[in-house]
Amino acid sequence: MNTVERKLGLGATLAIVTGESVALGIFLTPASMAKSLGSPALLLAVWVGMGVMAMCGALCYSELAVRFPESGGEYVYLRAGYGDRIAFLYGWMSSVVMYPGVAAALAVGSAAYLAALLPHAHWITAAFPALLLIGFGAVNLFGSAFSGRLLSGLNLLKFALLFGLVAWAAVSGKAHVANLQPFTPRHAGSEPLFGAIAGAVVSAFFSLGGWWEAGKIAGEVRNPRRTLPLAFVGGVALVIAIYLLLTFAFLAVIPLGDLTSSTAFVSQFGGALFGAAGAKVLSACVLLCVFGGISALTMAAPRVCFAMAQSGAFFASFGRLHRRFATPWNAILLQTVLALLVLAFGAFDRMLAYIIFAAVVFLALAASTLFRLPRVVDPWWFPAAPIIFIACCAVIALLIVAHDPLPALIGTVVVLCGDPAARWMERQRTTHPHLLERS
Repeated sequence: MNTVERKLGLGATLAIVTGESVALGIFLTPASMAKSLGSPALLLAVWVGMGVMAMCGALCYSELAVRFPESGGEYVYLRAGYGDRIAFLYGWMSSVVMYPGVAAALAVGSAAYLAALLPHAHWITAAFPALLLIGFGAVNLFGSAFSGRLLSGLNLLKFALLFGLVAWAAVSGKAHVANLQPFTPRHAGSEPLFGAIAGAVVSAFFSLGGWWEAGKIAGEVRNPRRTLPLAFVGGVALVIAIYLLLTFAFLAVIPLGDLTSSTAFVSQFGGALFGAAGAKVLSACVLLCVFGGISALTMAAPRVCFAMAQSGAFFASFGRLHRRFATPWNAILLQTVLALLVLAFGAFDRMLAYIIFAAVVFLALAASTLFRLPRVVDPWWFPAAPIIFIACCAVIALLIVAHDPLPALIGTVVVLCGDPAARWMERQRTTHPHLLERS
């Protein structure tokens, strides 16, 4: 059996949309953005602008997911719009480099917060990132229904705690509107305006990022025509709301001028809200967010490799489903092993820096396939939404290149290395058809 079953409902699909978006970055990015921008008004403008971009992207991807309700997401869209070669380059980048790097980065980022909860259990802290990757990889082997329920539960608990933090800040008397003043003028010592806005835009984009992953599991979603648009639009709206509320809860509790570094901010905010136990309370919240992020990533990412194998562009064994659990178990194992290798070599930070530029380009290309489809796109938001999203992606890509062109160049070379890999796969299809036969 190599046909996936549609077992995922709205809760699990919504959790995929919000999983990566609300992970480690929600506690680190707002503080660093506020410190560099030096103005609550500018901070609000950046979040709203990136929220509009994300919503435009969600509308585009919901339409694509409904038109192509199968596993693979961007790989499937790019294949339909631009052909096998461009789609393979995306699959190469995401399966071999990007997703293993993101998973490793999230796992490593969580270790410091576990150490705050268990300060004397050094061996557990050291082993925790690898155990986290192996654990969620194993969970996803046992069927999409099981992993979907776990992901839905983590997502529900995560948002309950985050909205609870906002509510507690409001009712505990710790938050003061006066701390948001002056609202528009920039604080003394803020970074130069253009650099601060450019850095904040890129940071906000990647903090909100990950909502597009739901398209990768579209082949396993029940009633995709109804569920996918609700999950994309509703999930992005939920993510924007929690980022705005939590960001201004942070600033209402801790005046902008008193902000420390982003890494110390969790302890600072936790201490202000909960006293001596604050660091542990907030560390537990961070860990829960990271668990949700890794769970969503581990479910969605292997579907790209699976879709490549199903289309005949990758080894057929990665396009087969487990006889009992009906999951792409070889693809899940591959992604887990690659993430562990990245973790072992400690290269995740460099890999992500190299691949960010290419990832933004592929996001824009995937959205642009709406203009290349044979059937007319007729929702009320077309063509405004894809034009806005593509234009914003272009601006972000230019900002990345302007800030540090070398990693962008290296990342482009890494992606283009997928071309000889694609040619090699084509030769294998001719000489050893059993290795790459369509599943």
